[in-house]
Amino acid sequence: MPEIVTIRVATQEDLPALHPVIERAYRGETARQGWTHEADLLEGQRTDLETLKAIAADPAQCLLLAERDGAVIGCVNLTDKGDGLAYLGLLCVDPTLQTGGTGKQLLAAAEACAREELSADRIEMTVIDVRPRLIAWYERRGYVQTGERRDFVFPVDPPLFMTVLVKSLA
Repeated sequence: MPEIVTIRVATQEDLPALHPVIERAYRGETARQGWTHEADLLEGQRTDLETLKAIAADPAQCLLLAERDGAVIGCVNLTDKGDGLAYLGLLCVDPTLQTGGTGKQLLAAAEACAREELSADRIEMTVIDVRPRLIAWYERRGYVQTGERRDFVFPVDPPLFMTVLVKSLA
């Protein structure tokens, strides 16, 4: 019988356990155990503890975490952008536990939080444009490419770009 995943709002006390999960999911050799990583595209740290603390303290943001058997195994972040728009980011699951449905559960919880807590009627996200498999995963969950492409958040060589996806929550 599969273990139950609990999704809840992260507290400041959760962040030291959450930070290494994010790093393992996005970067380095460990990330390659999963399929959603950026390890082949980017090096270095994905985020830091101070940034996570600021996110958790910001009333315009909602950082959700997933736990299984008392251990933190993933997260997702929402930001209220105003005018009914929420931005979704930082969705990750420990790479050794991917493909088990936790990502889908986190995404559903994020969408519910956007509607109920942020009063959003649509949700936006960006995905590195050379990640067609990941973009397709979001499309299967109702996200639509807008046709907009944004510069990556910091300069890298070769340059990376972000595909913008949006989903109506109405």
